Amino acid sequence: MNIGVDICGIHFKNPVIAASGTFGFGKEFAEYIDLNKLGGICSKGLTLNKNLGNKGIRIYETPSGIMNSIGLQNPGIEYFVNEELPFLLDKDTVTIANLGGHSVEDYVKGASILDETDVPMIELNISCPNVKEGGMAFGTVPSKASEVIKKVRKATKKPLIVKLSPNVGSIGEFAKLAQDEGADAISLVNTFNAMAIDIKAKAPVFVNKTAGLSGPAIKPIALRMVYEAAQTVDIPIIGMGGIMDYKDALEFIMAGASLIQVGTANFVDYNSMIDIASGIENYLIEENIKDIKEITGII
Repeated sequence: MNIGVDICGIHFKNPVIAASGTFGFGKEFAEYIDLNKLGGICSKGLTLNKNLGNKGIRIYETPSGIMNSIGLQNPGIEYFVNEELPFLLDKDTVTIANLGGHSVEDYVKGASILDETDVPMIELNISCPNVKEGGMAFGTVPSKASEVIKKVRKATKKPLIVKLSPNVGSIGEFAKLAQDEGADAISLVNTFNAMAIDIKAKAPVFVNKTAGLSGPAIKPIALRMVYEAAQTVDIPIIGMGGIMDYKDALEFIMAGASLIQVGTANFVDYNSMIDIASGIENYLIEENIKDIKEITGII
């Protein structure tokens, strides 16, 4: 049974990718699982310069999920290229560099640096706040999303995945916008904007007041958004949002995702992704399906 997937001229041995921000740079999990069994690894979100991230509480558990306010803590692109990328490229899995930024200029410079490396793909995170224009996320304003995608597209020849924010009115509109501006693929969804309050302190749990919600709680909404995006674009889709087991993964694939990313589940069980990949393969065998493409977008 073939569970391999080819998108943008790159072969993934299986459709399971470690989602950005939940798997570090791979080294953190390497002593527990065989990274070579994964379809891909998406790096922690990278910014042009080193970023210490947000103050205060960063992770907060909530029913059926977690909220995070990490603030893109990372060592910067140059450090990643010199110290982390060689380790990842040495593995028999596809490395994807997740690129963030707080200005268009930072995005473009970061993409230009990554373009000179051997990293196979770039995932463009447009959910970052635009610090020059009041902090509104690039990915929630069509004109700003269009500008950053278009300029990053010109800055790199690498296959470009655009990671969409779910905090918009029409996910189809932003999926189509990404395709029109040159995205080779889209990934969705990023975390949902959410809030928690400490009733003892009578104050928000997070310094920034709101944070990103992920985990099983968001899965039905994320699944609907992947389905809607699949009705709108012709480019490949990478689906994510609360995928905890192979059944969840198959739902996303049937809704139109060629690949899936696993995030929160990695905090629950470090074997989650390997179990999901083997679960998908066993399902194909049981259903006598010779190729995973037979069920991709079947809904």
